[in-house]
Amino acid sequence: MIDKSDNSSNSSVQRINDQSLSFSFGEPEPVNNWADMIGTFYDSMGEYYSPPISTKGLDTLTRANGVHRRCINFKVNQMAIVFVQNGLMSLRDFRRCARDLESFGNFYIQVKRNGFKQITRVVHVPALNMRKGKNNKFKLVQGIDPDIEFVPGEILHGFHYDTGQDIYGIPEWIGSLHDVFLNSEATLFRRRYYKNGSHLGYILYTSDPSLDKDVEDNLRETIAAGKGAGNFKSMYINIPNGKEKAVQIIPVGDISQKDEFERVKNISADDILIGHGVQASLAGMKPDNVGGFGDIEKAERFYRNNEVRALVQPFLELNDELEGKRFEFNFDLNSVNTKD
Repeated sequence: MIDKSDNSSNSSVQRINDQSLSFSFGEPEPVNNWADMIGTFYDSMGEYYSPPISTKGLDTLTRANGVHRRCINFKVNQMAIVFVQNGLMSLRDFRRCARDLESFGNFYIQVKRNGFKQITRVVHVPALNMRKGKNNKFKLVQGIDPDIEFVPGEILHGFHYDTGQDIYGIPEWIGSLHDVFLNSEATLFRRRYYKNGSHLGYILYTSDPSLDKDVEDNLRETIAAGKGAGNFKSMYINIPNGKEKAVQIIPVGDISQKDEFERVKNISADDILIGHGVQASLAGMKPDNVGGFGDIEKAERFYRNNEVRALVQPFLELNDELEGKRFEFNFDLNSVNTKD
């Protein structure tokens, strides 16, 4: 993710006059935004095209939010249920490909052939560090280790088509990216609030002209060393000969106003579900009314006949490039695949 620093949040010291001193404490806060969408360009050094969205960022995002993670898990499980094991690919490899598809919008499979150049099976290749080059060449980038290069035709690439470019796919839920950020950051804010001692920070204000300089310095150091980070930091102000009370503690915020925490969580969660195309009842959400979400079996039937059929299309698209055995799926709700 991208970190942006706000200079105004850094520790600062300002002389109001010869006697008065004001200083505050803060530190840069990470901000998640669309800056990871840098576009696709050809890296001549690595000899591959860069993904339009950071794959590491997308990978981190799958573990950052419970609703988002649940939707991905549900869709992967649904695809695995309808997957027919016919010897082309193992169920384990298929589940990994399905998770890559839902996390990154891409999946890659390596074609295994026998001595007669016939396809015997296909296996999963992790999408996180897989890169596409020119002339249908692919390579697995390994950082400090040598990259693994594949010959043309050895890798088959399935993806969700992106209208901005046709080299890589992007997740279909990308329209709810900001909602995933918002939901996660709302939880993080509430977590920091409790961790900070159930307060948002405060301003310690003194106006006693007889306040000893050593005492003033001690107060400043004590507050600076107190727990709290970023928006939970506190501030000390000394204004000699002030007209009000000599010493005051002024709260910065009031959590009793609920700061719309629950509303933010609910609205962003709904948008995440819409982005994934998953009904709330199937995602394990709690209903807001007594009647609940209605008949869950009807919801499951609708999802199987409509959404799941669409989810596996990138696999079916690869059948044109396969010889012999191909990807097969069974969408019958009364049929359960128990084959090992």
